[in-house]
Amino acid sequence: MNIHKAPSTIEKLALMGDSTEFEPAGDRPRDEKRLKRAQSMPCVTEVATPTGALPVMKTMITTACERNCFYCPFRAGRGKMQRVTFKPDELAATFDQLQRAGIVKGMFLSSGIIKGSVTTQDKIIDTVEIIRRKYGYKGYIHLKIMPGAEFDQLRRAMQLATRVSVNLEAPTQQRLDALAPKKNFADELLQRLAWAEQIRQTGVRSSSVTQFVVGAVGDTDVELLALSERLYRQMGLARAYYSRFNPVSDTPLENVSAAPAARELRLYQSSFLLRDYNWNVEELPFEPDGNLRLDVDPKRAWADAHLRLAPIEVMQASREELMRIPGIGPRAASSILDARRERRLTDLSQLRTLGIRAPEQAAPYLLLNGQRPPTQMRLF
Repeated sequence: MNIHKAPSTIEKLALMGDSTEFEPAGDRPRDEKRLKRAQSMPCVTEVATPTGALPVMKTMITTACERNCFYCPFRAGRGKMQRVTFKPDELAATFDQLQRAGIVKGMFLSSGIIKGSVTTQDKIIDTVEIIRRKYGYKGYIHLKIMPGAEFDQLRRAMQLATRVSVNLEAPTQQRLDALAPKKNFADELLQRLAWAEQIRQTGVRSSSVTQFVVGAVGDTDVELLALSERLYRQMGLARAYYSRFNPVSDTPLENVSAAPAARELRLYQSSFLLRDYNWNVEELPFEPDGNLRLDVDPKRAWADAHLRLAPIEVMQASREELMRIPGIGPRAASSILDARRERRLTDLSQLRTLGIRAPEQAAPYLLLNGQRPPTQMRLF
């Protein structure tokens, strides 16, 4: 007689594999990787969080889904996906075990949608309620918000989580129709980000983020970044994630070419200019097709067009003007302001001591005490 033993939660996590590989959870998504010491547990990923790098348990309530998003490995009817489902109490207990063993120090929890978004969101919230209340965990938790989740569910999720994520996936309804035809851009998705900012105004401290799928359905960089700017300015978004499209077999978009990795990088660089450097989207150096150049970072492309003939005087520039110079970020700009109160800056070596790692690269765009700093000619 054959007796089939139900898999343990740890075995189910292993069966789920790296199902959240394309779901960024931390502040450096391009660097996220599975921990080498946890090869038997692909659900463990090291991510950058506001409090430092942490090994995080990245998993899902279920890999089953009733929606048919054209790019998604979990889409309804896709036979190649291993379907695994957890109950809130078993997933919470396993997280507690791993956390107490020092294997993980945080959690990222997502899910496919089964029996509707509201039911699925309840299961996500129930899991974290147990982790917080029964097991007393006070650390980092990042929760996905399901499309169409209710206002009270979002508020409770934000009370429980360090960060919540509402995946917009596309910059417009037209683009979303080509990616995920059963989702409503304004009512199911964008409204949740607006609610999140409203909830923060009541004193709830959880941050909100979003994610875009880049390069599958003709979306342009100007579309993605114009919406990102709006989200930063009007909805208090902490950051936007840009995940370049990679085709998945047995999906409607399996024959669409993958988006280049460089495009993802340029979007992140531009997004940080909007969020951290107070740029406007109109200032970004888009090509006529609405996309950014892939061969040069956008800040340098802008500087080549605007600063080579009109370099910035380091001894007189404002903090915002200093941050327009390639190689000078917020910290270096503040260091320059502090240093020039005490002495004149006349040499690139002085800039290096102030935290500018490659002042030679900044040299073509600045003046030091009224003079262009000497630069070494390239041999090749």
